[in-house]
Amino acid sequence: MRYHQSGNIPQKRHTIFKSPEDKFYYEQLFGTEGFHGISSLLYHVHRPTQIKSIGEPKDVTPKIAVDKNVTPRMFKGMNVTPEDDFMDSRKFLLVNNDLKMGLAKPRKSMDYFYKNAECDELLYVHNGSGILKTFVGNLEFSFGDYLIIPRGTIYQVELNSDDTVFFVVESHSPIYTPKRYRNEFGQLLEHSPFCERDIIAPTFVEPKDEKGEFLIKVKKENQITDFIYATHPFDVVGWDGYFYPYKFNIKNFEPITGRIHQPPPVHQTFEAHNFVVCSFCARMYDYHPMAIPAPYNHSNIDSDEVLFYTEGDFMSRNHIDLMDFTLHPGGIVHGPHPGAMERSIGKKFTEEYAVMVDPFRPLKITEEAMKVEDPSYKTSWLESEDHNHSLEDRSQE
Repeated sequence: MRYHQSGNIPQKRHTIFKSPEDKFYYEQLFGTEGFHGISSLLYHVHRPTQIKSIGEPKDVTPKIAVDKNVTPRMFKGMNVTPEDDFMDSRKFLLVNNDLKMGLAKPRKSMDYFYKNAECDELLYVHNGSGILKTFVGNLEFSFGDYLIIPRGTIYQVELNSDDTVFFVVESHSPIYTPKRYRNEFGQLLEHSPFCERDIIAPTFVEPKDEKGEFLIKVKKENQITDFIYATHPFDVVGWDGYFYPYKFNIKNFEPITGRIHQPPPVHQTFEAHNFVVCSFCARMYDYHPMAIPAPYNHSNIDSDEVLFYTEGDFMSRNHIDLMDFTLHPGGIVHGPHPGAMERSIGKKFTEEYAVMVDPFRPLKITEEAMKVEDPSYKTSWLESEDHNHSLEDRSQE
């Protein structure tokens, strides 16, 4: 993350800062890991601590259906049920102690504020558009945007339509750009598949100087608690630092290609503790004269692999629909579906887009996931008689 400044701030931190009307502004340190992690300093019109009441917590712990899984699975995201409310629409399908992931299909904009007090959030926009409104400014979003929202950010989502779909990841550790693409100063290196120009910070919005009753739903330890504050949370007159939400569009990822098939780490976009996020994007295929563009069969001995299909025709899979999730558990070999390897030979380009999450600890499968599972997926690598005949025909050509 790079330094960013927005709005009005004093020349020196932790000093008196007043409005033109000679009223005090109130400083807030917004950061992680005590006073060691990255942070920003925010300046509020009103004290940001004015709690009027706190409601009873609501438990939202995902219900686990399969605690220990070794079965390849497919989940039909198209069949996940939309909900009017933004938080109710979050249906987590796969979880472990490091992350939760699933889909959200909210029909309505938020009429309250929300803060995840424990997890960084990644919202990938599969469909729809709108505005992510935060206490440090706004981010307009549309298809293909990754919205990275650090823990503690107070935000609202305003939707332009009722058919918005987010792929959601909640991470118990910070979500960063890959360390191997940054130098010791944090700058993205020349061989990185994206650069700072591709990372969009929030647009400053004039502060809301309002008093009343403002509902902020706070999530922590799988509970959502209603806090009523006496002042509008978007009353920030200025801020600076390294800790803020941002967006990055998947189509600004510049794929790394080679003469022969490149492994998934070349697609890495983000990392956190015990998992990585990769972007499979439109790209040129391998250009060795004998190259096989389809991925080779492989065993993820130490990690599960989850793919979310968002645009195009994914060349290594048969019968995949957009919004599908596939889960390939660690220790179980997987690879292209029958015919996919053969179809890929000689192809020059792909228009596919998918988001991959590789957790390094096994995933548990929720009851929500089992509602939308395609049970036929686990045997989908079996070769049919028609496939065997087609291979024989090709060998005789």
